[in-house]
Amino acid sequence: MNEPRLNLPELSVSELAASLKRTVEDTYGYVRVRGEVSGYRGPHSSGHVYFALKDESAKIDAVVWKGVFGRMRLKPEEGLEVIVTGKLTTYPSRSSYQIIVETLEPAGLGALMALLEERKRKLAAEGLFDEARKQLLPFLPRVIGVVTSPTGAVIRDILHRLADRFPRRVLLWPVKVQGEGSAAEVAAAIAGFNALPEQGAVPRPDLIIVARGGGSLEDLWSFNEEIVVRAAAASLVPLISAVGHETDVTLIDFAADRRAPTPTAAAEMAVPVRAELMIDVDSLARRAHASWRRNQDARRSELRSAARALPDADEVMAVPRQRLDQAALGLRRALHANAQIHRVRFSRIGTRLSPPLLRTTVERRRERYAGLASRLRAGLAANIHVHRTRIARERERVMVFAERSGRAVRHLIAVRQARAERGAQLLAAFSYRGVLARGFALVRDAAGQPLRSAAAVGAGTPIEIEFADGRVGARADGAPAADRPAAEPVKPRSRRDGGPGQGDLF
Repeated sequence: MNEPRLNLPELSVSELAASLKRTVEDTYGYVRVRGEVSGYRGPHSSGHVYFALKDESAKIDAVVWKGVFGRMRLKPEEGLEVIVTGKLTTYPSRSSYQIIVETLEPAGLGALMALLEERKRKLAAEGLFDEARKQLLPFLPRVIGVVTSPTGAVIRDILHRLADRFPRRVLLWPVKVQGEGSAAEVAAAIAGFNALPEQGAVPRPDLIIVARGGGSLEDLWSFNEEIVVRAAAASLVPLISAVGHETDVTLIDFAADRRAPTPTAAAEMAVPVRAELMIDVDSLARRAHASWRRNQDARRSELRSAARALPDADEVMAVPRQRLDQAALGLRRALHANAQIHRVRFSRIGTRLSPPLLRTTVERRRERYAGLASRLRAGLAANIHVHRTRIARERERVMVFAERSGRAVRHLIAVRQARAERGAQLLAAFSYRGVLARGFALVRDAAGQPLRSAAAVGAGTPIEIEFADGRVGARADGAPAADRPAAEPVKPRSRRDGGPGQGDLF
């Protein structure tokens, strides 16, 4: 059996953890690790990201701080094989080591394609690529919004093609089309165009073109991000995707209302050819004028045929003229007779409207109204008396109810107070502090847990003894009392031994 090495320096757990942390960080500074993302659940509430990297035989914890995660172009996803660069360190609280990730990139083209297919299936399952969501493009938009880089050849190609076909007003929203932050800028540009007012100083476009030149899968990756795809699917303005060349396919192509193989083709989809429209309009105008002339000639021929079949105007109007003359003669006699009848009627009515008759009628109406007024006053007085009596009766009922509710509340408070006092007495009776007040003590270990047996206390173990009036720290000095030899009883000292007392008289 090996003897313990007593000459080794004594280290605390914190000192040992700090020493291991310095050793790991000094030996392994920055490292590149390849592995599969495992246990990723998205950002923590603090903004930091925690997951693990694993292969077929090992696993290491990984941490991405909030600021670094916001700058990452490729976000970690469960099961994605990646290559991370970061600093190796330890986590003393769990005695484990971990890597602080600073960069994250896919482990080859195959990982990117697998991630792309997985993201495509996820978004398709949400219905973002359904044909029912897609909108029709306007035939001739007044304003066209373009989301692309302001310095590339794409915007020049679009403007040149629009000028050749049908010049329109173009609003450019400059964005980065590659690199860190480009996906957020493209999504913000699409949402910004949709948020513009229709009649504002900067009008909302009738059509949006999201364009970029060709490139590798990594260069076009910003247009595969979920934030860009969701922004395109949520756009209320029709959107054309023109990212890359004809062979390049990104996820925004499936969410857009139309996909153009090139930015130039997007401009051709956006507007028709002005010269062709002018030719079509001239042709339609000539056809419409010729049709109108043929229609007028046909109507003129029909009118002439109908005119020949009509009788002479004097023959048609002869009988109505005669009837009109007879009616005019009878009208004068009828007017005189009608006026005479109304004059006689007015004279008969006027004789009935003499002053004495009017005064009698007024007096009769005044007496009637006076009677109605007295009846109204009597009815109001009776109604007021009835309501006053009812209010007094209801006031008495309310006072009775108030007195009864006061007695009930006081009784309920007394019952609840008595119940609370009984509970307090019962709590005091069951509390261990009552036992401590009778002279007992409670022994706890260093963690504050009660010790129930002597076997749980070793030599030198720090303990804490709680009395009724406070706590005292102590340290165990040896084996339990059951293993010690019994102490000899102390004999009482005889007074003859010279102790204090009266002494011997004999």
